[in-house]
Amino acid sequence: MSWENIRKIIHVDMDAFYASVEQFDNPELKGKPVAVGGSRERGVVAAASYEARRFGVRSAMSSKVAKRKCEALIFVKPRFARYKEISQQIRNIFLEYTDLVEPLSLDEAYLDVTFSKKGRPSATLIAQEIRKRILKDTGLTASAGVSYNKFLAKVASDVNKPNGIFVVTPENAQNFIDELEVRKFFGIGKVTAEKLNKMGIWFGRDLKQVERFELVRSFGKSGNYYYEICRGVDNRPVEPLRERKSVGAEQTFSADLFQMEELESKTEEIATVLWERYEHTKAKAKTLTLKYKYADFEQHTRSKTFLGWFTTHDELVAESNALLHAEKFEKGIRLLGLTLSNFQHDEDRSEPVQLTIEF
Repeated sequence: MSWENIRKIIHVDMDAFYASVEQFDNPELKGKPVAVGGSRERGVVAAASYEARRFGVRSAMSSKVAKRKCEALIFVKPRFARYKEISQQIRNIFLEYTDLVEPLSLDEAYLDVTFSKKGRPSATLIAQEIRKRILKDTGLTASAGVSYNKFLAKVASDVNKPNGIFVVTPENAQNFIDELEVRKFFGIGKVTAEKLNKMGIWFGRDLKQVERFELVRSFGKSGNYYYEICRGVDNRPVEPLRERKSVGAEQTFSADLFQMEELESKTEEIATVLWERYEHTKAKAKTLTLKYKYADFEQHTRSKTFLGWFTTHDELVAESNALLHAEKFEKGIRLLGLTLSNFQHDEDRSEPVQLTIEF
């Protein structure tokens, strides 16, 4: 395979975006371990600076655990309006090079630069130029992955983080995949990686030895995806105009949860992830759904629709916990999920409406 007649995809991922914004806006935080979200006593970390990550602090971690890992951790209240403002600046830079921009969240996006507006044939040069522009215009660093499909570009962007770039060419793609640990494959989560490891599959080269039918039997339709990506095949296009009808987040637990306190903590973690994704949609969601699955895979959902829409992270957490407490759990919980739907795509409505339950 050569670069001729194939797509040129860039995945740009901002480095510790929320925390980096806070450090840039407040120089006193520079070089210090910062956690965006939560507090010293309770809550969940939405993002952590690289200084905090060295101590093991991660997003979606409870504040108490984060504080135990890093005594000097500084908690900062999230400013989502500010993050959206800078995200739009970055988006505008992308659009100078191509209209094929697919945002994944406020801090990352795919770009198809096969036919760049600036006529530059090298995707690598474009990625380097974009990173320089982002630094110049926002003061923030970004990492980038460059390849011929979305899977490889996404994985590549993580190789030289922070503030780095990595290119996977058609010529070296298979060797790169063969040597890649399956836990680092985009689309393979922690639980799936553990299952693959138990099957003796640790690297891409191991995954490539498994027949398609066996992967589908073990992992359902995802098995087809695993079979393709370990061979460097990913034909998904960059989709700039997707209109989402819902947004969700869920978590499968390695051990079943029985205590309400544990469930509350996990629900807040999931709500924090969901809020970031919801912010990106720019829509106004009126329906919240809680999903839970028992250890025996029996699944239940409970939804609530409001007259208004969600305007703050705290509202989402509060209503998610309200749905949680409305349930009478009979067995251990292996999965929790939250979904926002019933979107109102009305950009002219700027005044929030108080959440009121429809009876």
